[in-house]
Amino acid sequence: MTKLAALAAALLASTALPASAQEISDGVVKIGILNDQSGVYADFGGRWSFEAAKMAVEDFGGTVKGAKVEVVTADHQNKPDVASNIARQWYDTEQVDAIMELTTSSVALAVQGLSKEKNKIDIVTGAATTELTGKQCSPYGFHWAYDTHALAVGTGGALVKQGGDSWFFLTADYAFGYSLEEQTSNYVKANGGTVLGSVRHPLSTTDYSSFLLQAQASGAKVVGMANAGLDTANAVKQAAEFGIVASGQRLAALLFTLAEVHGLGLEAAQGLSLTEGFYWDRDDQSRAFSQRFFERTQRMPNMIQAGTYSAVLQYLKAIDKVGTDATEPVAKALHEMPVDDVFGRGGKVGANGRLIYDMYLMEVKTPAESTKPWDYYKVLATVPGAQAYLDPAKSGCPLAAAAQ
Repeated sequence: MTKLAALAAALLASTALPASAQEISDGVVKIGILNDQSGVYADFGGRWSFEAAKMAVEDFGGTVKGAKVEVVTADHQNKPDVASNIARQWYDTEQVDAIMELTTSSVALAVQGLSKEKNKIDIVTGAATTELTGKQCSPYGFHWAYDTHALAVGTGGALVKQGGDSWFFLTADYAFGYSLEEQTSNYVKANGGTVLGSVRHPLSTTDYSSFLLQAQASGAKVVGMANAGLDTANAVKQAAEFGIVASGQRLAALLFTLAEVHGLGLEAAQGLSLTEGFYWDRDDQSRAFSQRFFERTQRMPNMIQAGTYSAVLQYLKAIDKVGTDATEPVAKALHEMPVDDVFGRGGKVGANGRLIYDMYLMEVKTPAESTKPWDYYKVLATVPGAQAYLDPAKSGCPLAAAAQ
């Protein structure tokens, strides 16, 4: 090759690489919001998470690197097989680039496994199990809003310190419930408490009488509800009918959000301890964001919906940074970029894909303490991210171990 030809080849390579780096597949960035929109978790995330995702796209400007951003959604009905079929169709035929939200741990684990196989990014905001960033972690999988360890440290830890040192669990009979019970049990025992027993109930059950009677008979100081959504709300209502709180036992709603408090009402929910990663009335920035969300949904966001907003926004920022929606560089950017928005202020992503940011211990106000619509929480304490979440190196994720 002559010197002139070699120079021409070098110039061609130097101009071709940046052009390639700027490519957006199919000229469109498509994000899928896959969650429960008709079942027990419909208010937990549901169509409100879809609205939060669209809001993030609009706030980003509607395009990234000149490509249009689209958001699609579907109801997975809390069934892993349904979710996997939808995700596979999205990836294989509808050119979806990333799937997010994924309420229900069994669903999230299934879709994260498929996403890894398909070399696609998933960002979970609606599921809780630490397995997502533990043994079943993925180089393209991220866990954004909360997990069972954070809930155990927040709600469980607070009640043990307040004298609630004996527990009995009402546990949803699937991966999320098992993980939440295990994490909270470990934390209770590590702080000198005891676990007197547990009982498992089917997802979406309506009659908790036999389960509550077992909890009552245990004599435990705290009845820990390792469930979520309407399951928790219905259990709390029926616990009042059995006089569980009146008899001196305390209810711990281990996963309860603003949406469920609103649905249950302050009269029934007052005094519950819970942990969330976002509260709309925390400060001026959260109030401004939440008011915009309210104007389009007629409700204030919980941590799942605000977390979905943050996840979509960060994903678009990563694409903008690397100039492509190709999975490998975007995943690398998501691991490296700090998270600093209305949801995850001062957050960082660990080597296992876990967003580490501060959580908040809340207590539900009494009706007399509430002074305005959606004024439901007292913020009792901030749980620092490093305390709320497992050290990535100790999470069981092979990727984090390799990064040491």
